Amino acid sequence: MKTKNNVLIYFLIILGFITILANSCKKEDDTNNDQTQAAVPTLTTASITNITSGSATSGGNISADGGAAVSARGVCWSTAQTPTVADNRSTDGTGTGSFTSNLTGLAANTTYYVRAYATNSAGTGYGSAVQFTTGTVTDIDGNVYHTVTIGTQVWMVENLKVTKYRNGDPIPNITDGTQWNNLTAGAYCSYDNNAANVSTYGQLYNWYAVNDSRNICPAGWHVPTDAEWTTLTTFLGGESVAGGKMKEAGSAHWALPNTGATNESGFTALPGGWRGYDKLFHDLLYTGYWWSATQSSSSAWERQLYQGTQTVDRLYLNQYLGISVRCIKD
Repeated sequence: MKTKNNVLIYFLIILGFITILANSCKKEDDTNNDQTQAAVPTLTTASITNITSGSATSGGNISADGGAAVSARGVCWSTAQTPTVADNRSTDGTGTGSFTSNLTGLAANTTYYVRAYATNSAGTGYGSAVQFTTGTVTDIDGNVYHTVTIGTQVWMVENLKVTKYRNGDPIPNITDGTQWNNLTAGAYCSYDNNAANVSTYGQLYNWYAVNDSRNICPAGWHVPTDAEWTTLTTFLGGESVAGGKMKEAGSAHWALPNTGATNESGFTALPGGWRGYDKLFHDLLYTGYWWSATQSSSSAWERQLYQGTQTVDRLYLNQYLGISVRCIKD
């Protein structure tokens, strides 16, 4: 009888161990199933803005966490085309939604690639890589311009201020309206002939200065063609919306309402106005006009942005009129 009892006890002990082991395996399986069901987060990389010789701003937007909480997010960057979190990176909180990231410690005149990242228990997901180039460019007068990469193009962030051609020859500064309208050679002026406007809005040039073989843009840069302007506005979604993405936001330099202005491209368009057919100056704070290098009979193609709309207009103007210039990298 005692032997039977011992056997029963041993049997119950072994059964208990089997039950514990089975429960343990089930928990492990459940955990593995949970991990299998989670995916890496889904996200996009923000445009690059505020580019200087050593820093820039980006960020991202996490649209889905993949079924597990996002424990880390930010951007990573490198001179290689597919940066990872093993490269330089920022740390910008947790969770889904949009975030802004600062890139620091960059080398001047260097091309970088940036990807937003987000990490959860399943791993790390990345947005698409965005390319930009750091640096500034200096004209022959010593004016310094910041640059921004938009799509495949690199643009100056400020309107041109130069008073000499690339070879050092002076561009005539014509203040008299009648003399200006009778010109057939290059010239520049400041809005209202007031030099205080130049630091913010740049100079105004006639198209003869744009077309001069001595060049008004610094070496390695040129006045954009009509086709290059179209490349820019197409990349930004077309002329019906590109203006808002190009205009500096707020009312520091634009009159209100500065409709649709986000400056998400980093172009930072400002309303420098123009010198008109009536020999007078018009539209400072309200309209920005920029020459292209492309002629149209006795006129030339240009682009216009307005404070009351997010559109970009492609028009042609008489070549003696005075408007702003932006340079694009060769």
